[in-house]
Amino acid sequence: MTRPEPIQRTDDLRGDPFREHNAPRARMRRSILGADIVFESDSRGLMRLVELAYGDLPEHRFSPDAPWLRIDLRVISRSEGIAADEPPPVQTHSGAGLLCGMMDACNYAVVVPAQRKALVVVSSDMLEQHPYHVRYELIEFAVFLLTSRVLSLVPLHGACVGRGRRGVLLLGESGAGKSTLSLHGWLQGLDFLAEDAVFVRPDDLLATGVGNFLHLRDEACRFVHDERTRAWIRESPTIRRRSGVRKYEADLRHGPGRLAASPLTLTGIVLVSSRTASDPSRLLKPLPTEDIPALLAADQPYATAQEGWTHFTYACQRLGMYRLERGRHPDDGVSALSALLG
Repeated sequence: MTRPEPIQRTDDLRGDPFREHNAPRARMRRSILGADIVFESDSRGLMRLVELAYGDLPEHRFSPDAPWLRIDLRVISRSEGIAADEPPPVQTHSGAGLLCGMMDACNYAVVVPAQRKALVVVSSDMLEQHPYHVRYELIEFAVFLLTSRVLSLVPLHGACVGRGRRGVLLLGESGAGKSTLSLHGWLQGLDFLAEDAVFVRPDDLLATGVGNFLHLRDEACRFVHDERTRAWIRESPTIRRRSGVRKYEADLRHGPGRLAASPLTLTGIVLVSSRTASDPSRLLKPLPTEDIPALLAADQPYATAQEGWTHFTYACQRLGMYRLERGRHPDDGVSALSALLG
């Protein structure tokens, strides 16, 4: 019987409190969302997914003494196969200090914030047939939930671009144009922080995210006039959301723009609207301060139950919030965001 090729250990693990002498499993450190996360696994496939998601990213830190976290990744086998078209959706459960995301009895993630650890279990058929769902729904679930709970960050469904150390938070319902706006901001020289999930320290509105991929429908390419950039997007792998929508998954680490080198201090909160502006010269409209808590809660129902939500809404009220309507071209929206960045 041929012995499997060993997994290479990567990255500097000095200072890791979880380090075990002569540990036979592969161990990889990545600095993500302000924490040092150690991934451990005996599966080459799972470690490749970790590298695909979190390799070659800027190391975001809120302070020099970033917390160490541990995520254990395991592959198991089972007798029956999983559906070939799409795996079951993730169901969340919590209790006794545990936070769980479960597809089925063989595919789940368990997060224990008090111990700064998480476990991700994946069946071999799931890993082979649905690597995107493993990466996007199980590994990311563990990374985002563990980090946000340990660092007391408010998790938001939104995007963020910026300049220097200043950022603009983009909120709004799916289809409003956050991804297209982020793309054009990035192409126009703004730093890209995140497109799908932004994590904010509530007291000072310092934001971080994972700037790995940008998910775009093909229609977004009609506003991209540079032929090489259009080709770069359309040559990207295509993923299928659970809604059935297919999108390009463009890897920003190999694109023409810049990623935010560090967390950004938010200088503007923008609610992106799909409505076309009646006055093309006035896309940004300030929202009444007293309406901001209700607007944020309606846009971010999951985040309202998180620790720090009240402080976050107070900070947003002090900063101010705007509605951004559509102009003739996404670049018009980028110009409005640039004005907020100063």
